[in-house]
Amino acid sequence: TALSLSGAEVIFNLSASNEQVGKSGYLEDLIRIHSAQCISGYVYSGAGWGESSQDLVYGGRIYVAENGRMLKCGERFLMDEQMVMSEIDVEYLRNERRVNTSFRAACGALRETYTEIELEPAVASDREFELHRAVNPLPFVPRGKELGARCEEILCMQSEGLRKRIAHTRAQTVVLGISGGLDSTLALLVCVHAFDRLGLDRRGIIGITMPGFGTTDRTYNNAVAMIKSLGATFKEVPIAKAVMQHFADIDHDASIHDVTYENSQARERTQILMDIANQANGFVIGTGDLSELALGWATYNGDHMSMYAVNASVPKTLVRHLVRHYADTSADEVLAGVLYDVLDTPVSPELLPPEDGAISQKTEDLVGPYELHDFFLYQMLRMCFPPAKIYRVAKEAFAGRYSNETILKWLRTFYWRFFSQQFKRSCLPDGPKVGSVAVSPRGDLRMPSDACVSAWIKEVEALQP
Repeated sequence: TALSLSGAEVIFNLSASNEQVGKSGYLEDLIRIHSAQCISGYVYSGAGWGESSQDLVYGGRIYVAENGRMLKCGERFLMDEQMVMSEIDVEYLRNERRVNTSFRAACGALRETYTEIELEPAVASDREFELHRAVNPLPFVPRGKELGARCEEILCMQSEGLRKRIAHTRAQTVVLGISGGLDSTLALLVCVHAFDRLGLDRRGIIGITMPGFGTTDRTYNNAVAMIKSLGATFKEVPIAKAVMQHFADIDHDASIHDVTYENSQARERTQILMDIANQANGFVIGTGDLSELALGWATYNGDHMSMYAVNASVPKTLVRHLVRHYADTSADEVLAGVLYDVLDTPVSPELLPPEDGAISQKTEDLVGPYELHDFFLYQMLRMCFPPAKIYRVAKEAFAGRYSNETILKWLRTFYWRFFSQQFKRSCLPDGPKVGSVAVSPRGDLRMPSDACVSAWIKEVEALQP
């Protein structure tokens, strides 16, 4: 610990610790936790074959850990020498230490002195070296056995924030628009969770479907079935007539399917939600997710606005897993069937007329795959990586799935949209933070709305596919 606080970034432990029943798992946990405590890399190499076995046995344990994560483990009790290879991301460790106030404070209180020996670094070749550590393409999504428990925890955190807001405002109802898409589905499930924990009648949840020019039968039917299956209050308010009147009022040609055509529908829906909330002595629940906020994929003062945004720190890739978890664990087969169909429906704002009854406007065709954008977002805000490094790890994470040209194309789109859309995030409604990445202007992202993206775009454009 003292070495780490003095500046050591990778600790090498050459150990002669003997084997003992149950000791291996304990040692692995100890190394992993110690690397997290020191925000360091930790390389452990233990004595093995060939040591005297008069009283003790040595298994040759090898571990490589990084800030709480075990990167590689060697085999025990081998008769031959073994080499375990991995990379420790020192840039990541430096970023973590920079933002960790407890670590900085402890460094300031340290009075130890050590001898420092300067070493010449190896000269990097022009060839891109092979990575021996895995890069997770879905960094926001829990893996393995912990997925179910983590999904439950996130739902509890979302509903706990909403529960506090309901109790504080003494609201009798909550109001939200249900489109039949992923985000509004998750928001509705969070409302149900909060009402159940408060012991309130689910009829106080007012789910409103507002069919417009782009609404398809599939999403409409799913929205209706979901609201009714969950025991919430169902309302339907068609918006086509009101929007056509609005077009006449502002002298807009309804045959021109431009941004005015689309945004007028989103703002009409928000007005309906707000006014019904006034009628019902309640407040409007925002349904937009973290990925949409990062890309600015929301209509300003339309779906962008609410009284409490329960999905504000949940990225799209995680929304999908939360809804799937709810469906997998639901005792209601009808509801589960609806949720599975929602999961199979293309992501769309449904603001343009359908083609042959099917969704014509697919979000990922316009702004790019959400799994790429969520990956970029995590690497930029959580890991503090620059564009070149994000591109490098993205190629590793999505090898065989996306070409280098595709990754570069959407990386440029990500940076351009993230910077240009900050003005929407600067006036976000309240919403609970559930993970390590959030974009609230009151907490995690103090970013000016007129920040210039040119330096980042310049670095992206210098990259080679």
